[in-house]
Amino acid sequence: MSDSLPAPAQAALQAFADQPGWEQRARLLMQWGERLEPLDVAERDERHRVRGCESAVWLVAQRRGAGWQFRAASEARLLRGLLALLLARVDGLPAAELASLDLADWFARLGLSRQLSPSRSNGLNAVLARMRALIAEDGRATDGSPGAGPSENAPPGA
Repeated sequence: MSDSLPAPAQAALQAFADQPGWEQRARLLMQWGERLEPLDVAERDERHRVRGCESAVWLVAQRRGAGWQFRAASEARLLRGLLALLLARVDGLPAAELASLDLADWFARLGLSRQLSPSRSNGLNAVLARMRALIAEDGRATDGSPGAGPSENAPPGA
């Protein structure tokens, strides 16, 4: 994992390091979930839904310069917090860094790995896999590969 973390990821590490126990971390986790930028109703469709999550999760990706910006939503309160922390870690990363991201290490550094159930962990891995797939789709759309179409989440003209 890169030593240079995005500012939101650094803020998350500091905030969670300051919490003495799980109850405080859980409360903070839910507060982080409230920070998620809401998705439009049109973005909460099957095209943006992440498969492999027990709770419904929607993911929207957009290229920003050399990096990527993601927005996500879920109806599950705890999962919204986990998504917010994942987005804090990946926001603005170039494709190569996102491809090598160690999700388990990120949540361990936050002190949350012991509280992640196997189903939540699988769901978060499904979100990360979808992020990587969207980036790969965009790469195929922009490199002129035969049969490659534009990313379903790419902005118009990307």
